[in-house]
Amino acid sequence: MGDLWFGGHIYTMQHEGDAVEAVYTENDKIVAVGTYEKIYHTYFNSIENEINLQGKTMLPGFIDSHLHILMHGEKLLRLDLSQLKSADEVKEALRNRTANLSEGEWLIGEGWNENQWEDPVIIHRSELDEICPNNPLMLTRVCRHALLANSHAIDLSNVKKDTSDPQGGIIVRDDNNDITGYFLDTAQDLIKKSLPSVSKDYLQKVIEIAVDDLVSKGLVGGHSEDLSYYGSFDKTYRAFIDGIDGINKKFKAHLLVHHEVIQDMFNQNLGWLDGTDYVELGAIKIFADGAIGGRTAWLTEEYSDDPGNNGVAILSLENLEKVVKEARNHGLPIAVHAIGDRAAEEVLKIINRNPLSNGRRDRLIHGQILNERALELLKILPVAVDIQPLFVTSDFPWAIDRLGEERLKLAYAWKTMIDQSVHCAGSSDAPIEEVSPLLGIQAAILRKASYDGKVYNPEESLSVYEAIHIYTHGSAYAINQESTRGRLIEGYAADFTILEEDIFQVDPEQIHEIDIYMTVIDGEIVYKRNPYY
Repeated sequence: MGDLWFGGHIYTMQHEGDAVEAVYTENDKIVAVGTYEKIYHTYFNSIENEINLQGKTMLPGFIDSHLHILMHGEKLLRLDLSQLKSADEVKEALRNRTANLSEGEWLIGEGWNENQWEDPVIIHRSELDEICPNNPLMLTRVCRHALLANSHAIDLSNVKKDTSDPQGGIIVRDDNNDITGYFLDTAQDLIKKSLPSVSKDYLQKVIEIAVDDLVSKGLVGGHSEDLSYYGSFDKTYRAFIDGIDGINKKFKAHLLVHHEVIQDMFNQNLGWLDGTDYVELGAIKIFADGAIGGRTAWLTEEYSDDPGNNGVAILSLENLEKVVKEARNHGLPIAVHAIGDRAAEEVLKIINRNPLSNGRRDRLIHGQILNERALELLKILPVAVDIQPLFVTSDFPWAIDRLGEERLKLAYAWKTMIDQSVHCAGSSDAPIEEVSPLLGIQAAILRKASYDGKVYNPEESLSVYEAIHIYTHGSAYAINQESTRGRLIEGYAADFTILEEDIFQVDPEQIHEIDIYMTVIDGEIVYKRNPYY
């Protein structure tokens, strides 16, 4: 017995403009698409439910190709600083939160971004000490490649004035060599190691909170990287298995495995796509560099606004290739964070020297700044690029100061990649950016900065079809599932995102205002909008 979906705008996304009148599903699969009359008469004896879309718009289910599910859930629970517009507003929010702290409790804030402030100053630890002298405090920057810590947290972590910078990280110091409280990239681990351990039950609760939010945004799945940050691979993995059990919660989580816990995965005899119907393991995650905001993305040429600084290589090239070879020994693809052009080029050269022979695909996460050499390699290698359209809205205009006009020609170059047959997948990098795929789709089309409302590099704008494609078929392609997900055709998963309006007909400026009417995973409605809200 199955369900007949009809009465709306149903776009298969197989080709631009491809639409059908009805979709028939049985259990978790699409059985037929076509005209209502033909499907109704063919499956008359098998139709159990008829779902009239009442003019709504059905698309293949949105998939976020790069986010952090646990961190997104924690952002929903913690002090959110992402919308604050000045250092003073951040400090006021901290003062309000300190009143409710118990003895020894950490004050943790998420998402501050000095580039949104009129005065982009980095808050000094002495200012944090005035606000919160008796509790450890940690504030994670929006990019998650930097944090601020007060003296209490620094002392707990045993970081001293003479503590050396770790490989791939910087402990920022002032002219007197005193620690300012600003920790970049791997130096963050010096503080984070002192955070109290969390239970598996806590992680499961956070996952469940995150999933409820994700499906309300129209997401049926996401590729997440969380397994090395919460104490142990096993505890975190089990929290995902139990939190997304396919009964109480459905969501298709594809989990990247940080290279530092790869052996933990092997010790459990787990590997590529092992797991359950809703939680599966994926590529090995590696960090090649940092981020533009903190000037730690690894560039071929120095930062335009910081002469002498080319950014940070998280791993030496020798160690980076060593990790890739270890993955290859087990037939595993890699997914490498590479924002700067030097990072992208070096990663792609290593992939070229160490190819996979089993058809699995590597991934370049971000690919934010390219050079001609990197682009040429992308064109010939079986590598998908996870792009984050919302980065344009939040990175401009200050990205011009970091990079200069010349490098912008191959920065955030989504249309260039797609036109040259580079496979791109759409993502948010939540909690760094808002998780809504509709916001991402709109950003990919408009390329309009939130700060000044200007359009940057409009020649790199995507069409509506291309923007939806990266969040559906593109994300499925990145994990070798393009033959079963990301389109509305026979044999594919019955995963749907159903919108209140026709996204192909509304003004692109209004895409973010479209309401999610329904989210369907494996034929089951997991979210339905309350029309009274």
